[in-house]
Amino acid sequence: MAKGSIGVTTSNIFPVIKQFLYSDHEIFLREIVSNAVDATQKLKTLANAGEFKGKTDDLKVSVKLDTKAGTLTVSDNGIGMTAEEIDKYINQIAFSGAEDFLNKFKDNANAIIGHFGLGFYSAFMVSKKVEIHTLSYKEGAKAMKWTCDGSPEYDMEECEKAERGTDIVMYIDDEEKEYLEKNRISTLLNKYCRFMPVPVIFGKEQEWKDGKYVDTDTDKVINNIEPLWTRTPTELKDEDYIKFYHAIQPGQEDPLFWIHLNVDFPFTLTGILYFPKIKNNLDVRKDRIQLYCNQVFVTDSVEGVVPDFMMLLQGVIDSPDIPLNVSRSYLQADRNVKKISTYITKKVAARLEELSKKDTKAFEEKWNDIKIFIEYGMLSDEKFCEQAMKFALVSDTEGQFFKLDDYKKLIEGNQTDKDGNLVYLYATDKEAQYSYIKAANDKGYNVLMMDGQLDIPFVSMLEQKNEKSRFVRVDSDVIDNLIRKEDDKKSELSADEQAMASTLFKSQIPAIEKSEFYVSFAALAATDQPVVITQSEYMRRMKEMAQFQSGMNFYGELPNAYNLTLNTNHPVVKKVIEAANSSLEGELKPVNDELKATNSVIEAIKSLDKDGKGVPEDKKADLKTNEDKATELRAKKDELISKYAAGNDTVKQLIDIALLGNGLLKGEALSNFLKRSVSLL
Repeated sequence: MAKGSIGVTTSNIFPVIKQFLYSDHEIFLREIVSNAVDATQKLKTLANAGEFKGKTDDLKVSVKLDTKAGTLTVSDNGIGMTAEEIDKYINQIAFSGAEDFLNKFKDNANAIIGHFGLGFYSAFMVSKKVEIHTLSYKEGAKAMKWTCDGSPEYDMEECEKAERGTDIVMYIDDEEKEYLEKNRISTLLNKYCRFMPVPVIFGKEQEWKDGKYVDTDTDKVINNIEPLWTRTPTELKDEDYIKFYHAIQPGQEDPLFWIHLNVDFPFTLTGILYFPKIKNNLDVRKDRIQLYCNQVFVTDSVEGVVPDFMMLLQGVIDSPDIPLNVSRSYLQADRNVKKISTYITKKVAARLEELSKKDTKAFEEKWNDIKIFIEYGMLSDEKFCEQAMKFALVSDTEGQFFKLDDYKKLIEGNQTDKDGNLVYLYATDKEAQYSYIKAANDKGYNVLMMDGQLDIPFVSMLEQKNEKSRFVRVDSDVIDNLIRKEDDKKSELSADEQAMASTLFKSQIPAIEKSEFYVSFAALAATDQPVVITQSEYMRRMKEMAQFQSGMNFYGELPNAYNLTLNTNHPVVKKVIEAANSSLEGELKPVNDELKATNSVIEAIKSLDKDGKGVPEDKKADLKTNEDKATELRAKKDELISKYAAGNDTVKQLIDIALLGNGLLKGEALSNFLKRSVSLL
């Protein structure tokens, strides 16, 4: 019997492994099974190199539980180890047998998983004692048994073992008894080992007999050694892809389509990415794409390997070139990761462009399901955006789809304003904004539908990409102002009449929480609406963008600002203003005359400020007296107009009709409108 000490520099190596090397204790099973798979792959490599003459078509890994003995055993019929190899690869921590083997057979050993030489020691996270029973493939080799109880001391001696390979016997610690439960081990094998390249056996297949399930004589292979992503796309059918999708994403609807990744230069990468139905749910989860290394599950947190926007996709990626941390539990920052991410982005964009060209109609039918993915990608990834500009679609209120360049050509003849700006009109609610859409259509304009979750930032991005272009919501102004073909038509109302009309209407607008109204005037066609309520494109968009950018919270807190535009050419508006002028002339004239005189005094006093230092000290009191008087006169004037307006049902009716058309008339104001409408019949 040989005795010795493991080659480490501290007696605390095992506590370090237990506490810091692996994030979860359950990882031990993946590591031990992965080592067993490596042992079989090494033997296959030796056979290909002519250094092993035996059979390699029966290679396998077995996992066995013995609850009585309290052991979990992982066995393989792979390469095995000699005493010297145990001393080199086991007794010297972090001396990787896989790394050593790869260096020797680097041209044809790509399926070897391990690199760090630490995976075996993960067994001590859950074991109070670990035994190795091994017999090397080498002719004349002797079977060896290695035993360690979690201290730096080990025992190694010859033993009896008839078949080539290695058994790792783990005596499960009393605090880790869950790893002696069949269901727990089955769950872990399914999570980490379901696609390993060598059959992994756990228990027996069962059949229904005498009212219960009983074991048969057939070994239960828990893994698929040739998962779909390892096969050539030309040999696969749509049904194969859909079946595999449901295997990795149970309970989901069928995917819309998929992308089969297969690249061997400048790095090795395979995988399948599926497009699920996303619609208007921006659910960027981090566990939809599974990362594998040579068919061994590593993680479902793939930040870095794929851009954030692709977290909306589902599927698998397998690459031996993705750098992992020492425990193979997560990614390390590396230039290769960026290259792989860039490649995947390029491949996805190319596939989408191909689909858009191959079957335009089918692509349009899928658009609403993938739209949020495309827009998210264009907003967050510049490279993807460049490619997506070729296939991204927009749709109008009639349900027609257009590529961006095609739509630009469609509207540039009619929707270019007098300053040469191309104006894209859009709506966010076809029903609520119907009257505005119709007004635009009546002018021969086309209106886009932008009712998606990311359409507002998407619109802003398109404006930045296209010079002399702007997007305006169809209800953000009267139609003649949205696409100005000529200079504004001047209202025929005098300044005094506009001031009076402004107070007349503004005083009767019902109070609406977090809303402010401003009265403006436009000389529209007599057949246009008499009163139109619009919301500034700039302010509304700033408030909407505040939902996406935390630094814009200020805008989100501002009240909604609306313009109540009076069509001064509409006969009803003309009649209301003329009637008000006639009825109020006697009361307003003396107030206006006194206000005019007071304003003249104020201007005369202010004109004494010759050097910008202010009015003379002896005139400041007079200035304040007259300014206060002017304020009182304006208030008196507004009071007279408001009192008159309060008794004018036509004014109220015009306002309420406009509010109703915008969904702003509610509660008591709506009830009053209904009563008034009946009384006016």
